Amino acid sequence: MTEKVTLWQRIKEDILCVFDRDPAARNVFEIITTYPGVQAVQWHRLSHWLWLHNFKWLARFLSTLTRWMTGIEIHPAVKIGRRFFIDHGMGVVIGETAEIGDDCTLYHGVTLGGTSWKEGKRHPTLANNVVVGAGAKVLGPICVHDGARIGSNAVVVKEVAAGETVVGVPARVVRTKLSEDEKQQQQLAQSVGFDAYGTSNETLDPVASAIHGLIEHIHALDKRVEAMAETIQRLGGELPPEDSIPEIDQCELQQDQSDNNS
Repeated sequence: MTEKVTLWQRIKEDILCVFDRDPAARNVFEIITTYPGVQAVQWHRLSHWLWLHNFKWLARFLSTLTRWMTGIEIHPAVKIGRRFFIDHGMGVVIGETAEIGDDCTLYHGVTLGGTSWKEGKRHPTLANNVVVGAGAKVLGPICVHDGARIGSNAVVVKEVAAGETVVGVPARVVRTKLSEDEKQQQQLAQSVGFDAYGTSNETLDPVASAIHGLIEHIHALDKRVEAMAETIQRLGGELPPEDSIPEIDQCELQQDQSDNNS
């Protein structure tokens, strides 16, 4: 059953969500009075209500005033979900038939535009938890699915699957949703202090590429060791307790590295 949310609840959520997405936010008063993205969304909530109640000219006039004040243009017919945040905001344009889900974030210069002059659905649909980087253009009646990320200045004209990251002109996929093995590799990488997925798979950084290879090799070795341990136990053998495995002395390791460097 869909939860009913009042206009006041939506406005309150739009303001409070800023604290989670902008470390520069200090208090509610500052957000209300100095964040044009928040102001534009709040005025849109009102103009959208007017549009739905057939006060269409007044709704358009209010959205025009909002554009003058904030530099953000949102057609009053646009359907916007909960906790929507436009950061900085200048130059954002959202067309009439666009739809935006919950917990989405847009940066300045973003366009959710159309590619046709025909009536009907001609603007994009953003699902939940979508982030669109500065200057990106999402064009046509396409869908950007849950958790997708669109890089800065990308031009997106095709559907983006859930969890994918796209960049470039035209936009291409640089990261897909992680498989279970990749999630395990990511956890392993974080445990040794390296974010193996901080860059795209197409990275040209040779150091990052080398570390990617080491992480994948370690992950493969771990799986082989686990398989060997299971075989030994199945044959009746005993494995040494984990606390009996000697730990690497970090001080000695750092000293060895210093000696090697010198």
